Amino acid sequence: MKALVTGGAGFIGSHLVDRLLAEGNSVDVVDNFSTGSLSNLSQARIDYPHQVRIADIDIRSEEFPLHIARAKPEVIFHMAAQADVRVSIERPVFDAGINILGTVNLLEGARIAKVRKIVYAASGGTLYGDVANEKLPISESEPQRPLSQYGVSKKVALDYFGAYKALYGIEFSALALANVYGPRQDPHGEAGVVAIFAGNLIKKTPCIIFGDGSQTRDFVFVDDVVDAFSKAATRGDGEVINIGTGVETSVNQLYEAICKVCNVTTPASYQPARQGELERSCLNPRKAKKYLNWKSWTAIGDGVSQVVNHLASSK
Repeated sequence: MKALVTGGAGFIGSHLVDRLLAEGNSVDVVDNFSTGSLSNLSQARIDYPHQVRIADIDIRSEEFPLHIARAKPEVIFHMAAQADVRVSIERPVFDAGINILGTVNLLEGARIAKVRKIVYAASGGTLYGDVANEKLPISESEPQRPLSQYGVSKKVALDYFGAYKALYGIEFSALALANVYGPRQDPHGEAGVVAIFAGNLIKKTPCIIFGDGSQTRDFVFVDDVVDAFSKAATRGDGEVINIGTGVETSVNQLYEAICKVCNVTTPASYQPARQGELERSCLNPRKAKKYLNWKSWTAIGDGVSQVVNHLASSK
């Protein structure tokens, strides 16, 4: 398969590039390196020098759809995004420019190149908004009522995918991701808390918990997530599919797990909760089992250990 990965130098994107190359595919990486890093692709470039190509292109640029037309990928994995809820609240026009206009630019390139399918990194944590506790874990049938500009931008993109499928026959799958964590993680956004806590504890720097720490998230390990993207290249057409564990973990529980791995007992400090933050979030993964034959397998303790080991080795 000939694949193109936007945001392929980023946290999840670079792990996906590794997986696609290991499966024998050729991969075009598109990234503007605003948050991604070429170092994330260093091993891929060594192991697969003839199978991976890297282009420094902004998905909002006029050059981007032309690049897609030249590359002629069979499948595009759309990972590039402005992914910080706080940034979307402070800079909504900037957020929309990347997440909405950048996606439309991608779709235009896909139309020209006659791309078979796009697999899109949607946001399960913000897509559904503040769901009643009795409806957790959230299923895909829950109304999409995002409460942040970031969530709205990701929801709007889903409508564009539906329109381009109807008009031009471009297939898609949208994977609504829970809070992804793992090695190479960018310490921004909600899932970045794993990297932040681990990094601080390794450096013996105090950790800050916003709110009382009882807020929950569904933390899913990056290798598990990448497996879902790989499978979605040929499955789950036209579907929005939750990718999560179905298990709630509070921020306090997460902090305790990381302290255990780091063998420290340093208490965290607490500050007021941040605007736009959900109290509880957890995704029902049953549809992923049905359409992708996927489920997560990495326990939180095992995943946190890999993050700590990665950060410790890169000091």
